[in-house]
Amino acid sequence: MTTAAHPVFGTDTLRRGIEADTSADLVSLYADDAEVRIVDRDTQPSHPKVLHGRDEIAAALDDVYSRDMTHSLEACVVQGDHAAYCESCRYPDGVRVLSESMLTLRDGRIAGQVMIQAWDE
Repeated sequence: MTTAAHPVFGTDTLRRGIEADTSADLVSLYADDAEVRIVDRDTQPSHPKVLHGRDEIAAALDDVYSRDMTHSLEACVVQGDHAAYCESCRYPDGVRVLSESMLTLRDGRIAGQVMIQAWDE
């Protein structure tokens, strides 16, 4: 019996996922039961937006990657079963988005993420 290979989390796989034209590579880095908490102007720390499972995460990332914008991994630090990274995005009209994420890793995949994001208004 063979098992399907999945990408193991690392700076290079994260960069390929973030900087790709679609969300597929990035989504593949999440565990099936992953949870993402998002804090921003609209979903503040006491009431963050919470995405449960790879399907909800994929739907949110599909929406983001359907927009005309570029995504860049600015920095990433991996230590044991945790990682942190900074991502910057830019729309064609110059509007920028910046996000910082702290990840919990399990078996080479993202099991948990806390993202704080801000954008130009």
